[in-house]
Amino acid sequence: MDRKRRRLSLSLVAAVAVAEAAVVLLRPRSGVIEPAEVSATSYFSREQIERARRFRRPNLALFGLSLAIEAGVLTLLVRRPPRALAAPDRPLARAAGAGAGLAAALAVAGLPTSAALRLRSLRVGLATQSWGGWAVDQGKALGIGATLSSAGALLFVALVRRLPRAWWVPASAASVGLSAGFMFAGPVLLDPIFNTFTPLPDGRMRSSVLELAGKAGVNVGQVFEVDASRRTTAANAYVTGLGATKRVVLFDTLLRDFTSEEVDLVVAHELGHVRHRDVPRGLLFLLVVAPVAVHAAQRLIEAWIPDRDRRATATIIPAGALAVGVVSTAVTTVANQLSRRIERRADAYALTLTGAPEPFIAFEKRIALKNIADPDPPRWLTFLMATHPPVVERIGAGVAYARATPAPAVPGSRPDRTPEGS
Repeated sequence: MDRKRRRLSLSLVAAVAVAEAAVVLLRPRSGVIEPAEVSATSYFSREQIERARRFRRPNLALFGLSLAIEAGVLTLLVRRPPRALAAPDRPLARAAGAGAGLAAALAVAGLPTSAALRLRSLRVGLATQSWGGWAVDQGKALGIGATLSSAGALLFVALVRRLPRAWWVPASAASVGLSAGFMFAGPVLLDPIFNTFTPLPDGRMRSSVLELAGKAGVNVGQVFEVDASRRTTAANAYVTGLGATKRVVLFDTLLRDFTSEEVDLVVAHELGHVRHRDVPRGLLFLLVVAPVAVHAAQRLIEAWIPDRDRRATATIIPAGALAVGVVSTAVTTVANQLSRRIERRADAYALTLTGAPEPFIAFEKRIALKNIADPDPPRWLTFLMATHPPVVERIGAGVAYARATPAPAVPGSRPDRTPEGS
């Protein structure tokens, strides 16, 4: 193996190794419930499990096909770049155009698989949006993506021209800064382009959220309901934003289709993320990993485009996109271990805060059926792609909590437990 290949291999290995080290450094060390061993067939019928797998597994194949199409387009552009990209005049303007054009090309190339995925969701009743509405959303996403890609490509080529050998240093810093900026501004600038967010009105649900937040000692920020039902029947909730834009978002389908006790559990789960500062934790992971990941991407680009002068032109844009895709795929697979551990802790936090294992188990079953989720996917699939634990594992956490928690003295009452009392 020659020196350049050895350096490339070491850079890729270093990116994965540092990501693994960051997972070990940042993963929760307490507050996680070891799940009991449970069988999916104890909570789901074989027909329900098979329905989920008939839906999800072809979707997985379509997702893989979409990635292969994108990789194929980028590989073709790296091997045979358009002549206009290599022209030496106006390199920054050409880079901006190349970024926008590449975003558009990838979006168009991925439309057939996106449409196929949507068609399958329509057939099982998971999607509710019209094709016209879907097309409008695709157009909005394309416009935003092309604009951001254009600006990013311009900045990228400017850095490469200014610092041909050390551009990875400011590029890694920029990636962290931009990520923080999107985390802060996304909820107020980008998300409203696609959905309507309404502050949770005064009433039982808002009072319950504030009561849970007070019990947890958490500054919840703002709580919003999002009109997810305009696109899907699926239910969900999430925490987003940084600082002044921090918020908990609840799908209107969650509020509409689940009991108040089940919604309380979801809110408690999201409060767990707020309590443990899990959004900033993800940013810290990026801060640790970005330098070695961007450096590995630089090594890949130099292997694909050995000529230094060509790398200073817009020719580098497709190579940069492909290199980032290769490295980020490996790093994300590692990062998913951290995500799953964080979600396990948030589940434990919800159980401890509410003291309601039976509603927790019932909710995990109901939401899996509603979202047509495979309750017990293969372990390799969980390892490679899952950001959350499998449903059977989450049910197992509820079972373990119920076994370890004494029954309340008064029938129907909740045990008086604090987040630190588990």
